[in-house]
Amino acid sequence: MNGRMKLALLIFAAILPLSAHAQDISGRAIAIDGDSLDMAGIGVRLHGIDAPEARQICRRSGEPWACGKDAAAKLATLVGAGEIRCLQRDVDRHGRIVATCTVGTIDLAAAMVEAGLAVALRDFSETYVAAEERARSMRIGIWGSEFQMPAEYRSSNPEARPRRTAPTVVERRSKELPRMNAIYYRNCAEAWAAGAAPLYRGRPGYRPEMDGDGDGIACEPYRGR
Repeated sequence: MNGRMKLALLIFAAILPLSAHAQDISGRAIAIDGDSLDMAGIGVRLHGIDAPEARQICRRSGEPWACGKDAAAKLATLVGAGEIRCLQRDVDRHGRIVATCTVGTIDLAAAMVEAGLAVALRDFSETYVAAEERARSMRIGIWGSEFQMPAEYRSSNPEARPRRTAPTVVERRSKELPRMNAIYYRNCAEAWAAGAAPLYRGRPGYRPEMDGDGDGIACEPYRGR
C-alpha cells in the first residue's frame, strides 16, 4: 500500500460516523449530576437515561426533597468505587460523549434507574425500561414523590440546560457528510495546541501512528535519557 493510499484511509477513518468510530474511554470520573460525568476534562452523558437536574426539587410526603442533589450524590458514590469504563455511543448537541459506562460489573445507568433516581429514555434504548418499571411499582426514589420529568424541568428552567463543553479536542467535520464528527489530530503539534496532549490509548484522539515508542502514550513530553 503506497503512502497516498494510507493517507486516504486515515482521512476516511477520521470522518466515520461516531457509531462506527466509537471510543472506549477508561479512568477515574467525577459525577456532575445524576447522569453525567467528567473524565479528565471529557464530558460524558450516560446513554439511555435521564436524571433529575442538580438543582431540581421534588416533593415527598408533602415536603420539598432535593432529588437532583441526591441523584448526583448516588452517582458520585458509584463512580468513587473504582475505574470507570465508557463505551461511546454518540455525541450530544452539547459536545458531550454519550456512552454506556460501567464500574466493575455495574452498569452506572442501570444502577441509577434501579435506585429510582433516573428515568429510562425509551426513544434511545429499551435497556433500562424493565428496571424503571420495577422502581416505579415499588415507589422507589422519585417514583415515591411528586416530580417533573427532567426534560420538562429543563424546558421550564433554561438555566438548568447543559452548556456546550469547551472544546478540549479538535473536531473535524466533513461538508459532504454533515452528521459525521470525529476527533482527529494531524500531528502532535496540533494535539498540544488543542490542549489535549499527551494522548492515551483508548481515549479520544489517540492514534498508534503518533505513539513512537508504542507505550500507549502518544505525544508525550520529551524526557532526556
